Amino acid sequence: MPRPTLLTRRLRRTGALTAVAFAVSVTFAGPAAAHTEVEAEGARALDQNVALTFTAESESASAGISKLEVILPEGIAPADITFKEGPKGWKFAPTSRGYTVSGAELGVGEDAEYVVTVRQLPDAESLVFKTLQSYSDGKVDRWIELEEESGGDGHGHGHPAPHLDLKAAAPGAKAVSPTPAEEPTTEEPSTPTPSTAPSSPSAQAAADDTEGDDGMPVALPIGIGAAVVVLGAGAWWLRSRRGGAS
Repeated sequence: MPRPTLLTRRLRRTGALTAVAFAVSVTFAGPAAAHTEVEAEGARALDQNVALTFTAESESASAGISKLEVILPEGIAPADITFKEGPKGWKFAPTSRGYTVSGAELGVGEDAEYVVTVRQLPDAESLVFKTLQSYSDGKVDRWIELEEESGGDGHGHGHPAPHLDLKAAAPGAKAVSPTPAEEPTTEEPSTPTPSTAPSSPSAQAAADDTEGDDGMPVALPIGIGAAVVVLGAGAWWLRSRRGGAS
């Protein structure tokens, strides 16, 4: 049996190395390429009522995704976001810096996808939606790195934040004013009506002191009586004086 030539051994060695490299690349391609994305086809700056579709790929081999927290970019407030659809049973809740979408854990390896509507996109070239992706076992994937921070090798390494490139605003597009707060209603003051409530006890007592049972002021008979007493005393004094003189 002829011995393998040097060329044959080299070809076999090269083939074995290629197979190993391929196996390694297949093994690690999944986790390395996992990421979170946001899409809005044809989105332009200052567009209104835009549907944003988020897709969060699972990186865990033992737990399911249970919550996604998004930090909104400048120019979009939590009040500008409306939940449209997502995994069955998941709920939307605004936060001080964005919102959360959460619910029962998804199946192991199952990606999470949901859609929200933004009232108006800001006047910007691109938007970054930093995302915290939580699993049922407590693990958290932090998709918060900017493109310049995530390595930039183009092979899915790092944890880049979802970003959305926007086209230039349409001609004549303007930023809408913030949602006006409800203004309190102003009512004209009503004309006060005379009070029909009974007078206070002190006022009633004063009235009782100034009027008799027949409606005549009490001071009048008192004054008449005093006058009679004075006149009677004067008459008595005058008679006594006359009697003494005689």
